[in-house]
Amino acid sequence: MKKITYLLIALFLSASVAGQETLTLSKALEQALENNYGLIISRASLDVAEINNNWGTAGRYPTIGFDASDNNSYELNSSTYANRLYAGVGLNWVLFDGFRVNFTKAKLENLEDLTSGQLAVQIESTIEDIILVYYNVLLQKEQLKVLETVMQLSDDRYQYELKKKSLGGSVTYNVLQAQNVYLTDKANFLNQEMLVRNSTRNLNFMMGVEPSQTWEFTEAFEADTSSFTLADLLSKMKADNQSLKNQYTSLLLSENETSLQKSAYYPSVSLGTGLDYSHNWSYSGGAQTLNSENILPYGNVRLSFDIYSAGVRKRGVEIARINEDVAKVEVDQMEHALTNELFNLFDFHQVRLELLNVANENLAAAELNLSISEDKYRSGVINSFNYRDIQLIYLSVSYQRLQAVYNLIGSKAGLTRITGGFLGYASE
Repeated sequence: MKKITYLLIALFLSASVAGQETLTLSKALEQALENNYGLIISRASLDVAEINNNWGTAGRYPTIGFDASDNNSYELNSSTYANRLYAGVGLNWVLFDGFRVNFTKAKLENLEDLTSGQLAVQIESTIEDIILVYYNVLLQKEQLKVLETVMQLSDDRYQYELKKKSLGGSVTYNVLQAQNVYLTDKANFLNQEMLVRNSTRNLNFMMGVEPSQTWEFTEAFEADTSSFTLADLLSKMKADNQSLKNQYTSLLLSENETSLQKSAYYPSVSLGTGLDYSHNWSYSGGAQTLNSENILPYGNVRLSFDIYSAGVRKRGVEIARINEDVAKVEVDQMEHALTNELFNLFDFHQVRLELLNVANENLAAAELNLSISEDKYRSGVINSFNYRDIQLIYLSVSYQRLQAVYNLIGSKAGLTRITGGFLGYASE
């Protein structure tokens, strides 16, 4: 009956999987890059920076305004009613302001570059997170398979003890012990199923997908065992790391601010031109006493220069230069920190390559030992306690091997991110 039940469950699971949508790592990345909430917000910030980056915002172009008013008054003593209608259109244009317009435009361009760079860093981080979360789902599923194998062995042992007892070859103590082991393994299996569902929901959240969405994962749970050269990684990091590029952009912004503060020492020249129209009339004692109409075109040039500002301009330049020096130090600090991180990631990767080789050999030995032990247990050479110890060793070794694969995937993802390798994928 149990074999029939297992068969029905297998058929049900295969039917449900057949109806599921497949999810490759590439598709998961596409979904995340399109729907991830943080990336949507960052793209909106970049849109704002792009809109602001134009000569109009910098102040290169003139402004044109229109003004109109209709003023009415009544003099009680003389019973005089007066009306004044006014309309005017004017153009104001700053012709020269100490090159502030050029410096402001350069600052807006650097702000756009920095916002774009910050988005790129978030894209890199999202890609790395998706890789780790995707393979974490596969890790949980592989661990589920191991637990299923151990549970099946425990169930076989339990059924074996039941048959032996029915034939008089075993006692209730052995049956209960086998039953407890089987129920423990079954509980572990059920908990692992929950972890598989939780890890899948975490992946769905990062992709902006409904939590109830289920997938058929098609990627193999394998790690790339190719090696890297530290000198090549270091060269790529200095050339392509986006965080370091953003720090250089921040330095340019500090230099822009210094130039803007220096522009306050220059005079300002502005042009104002336009046309004013006014119509005045008054009415007193039943007769019109005044009626006039004026059209006044004008054109003015204004020169202004701050001779003394109580040291405000000087202090502004000094503070900007200090901030510029700080930005240079921050560039050096960022480069040093990234170099340290790269060395650590490289060491991790080298060690994890060796650990995976050790785990593969260990697992092969554990599988062989488990196979031999099952035969020895049935023949009575080893007891149930020895057999259970060997099962637990197999479980532990299998977990270690799976974790070694996942760790190697993680270290490669970290090396790819720090050397700017993910941005090539994002731009495709």
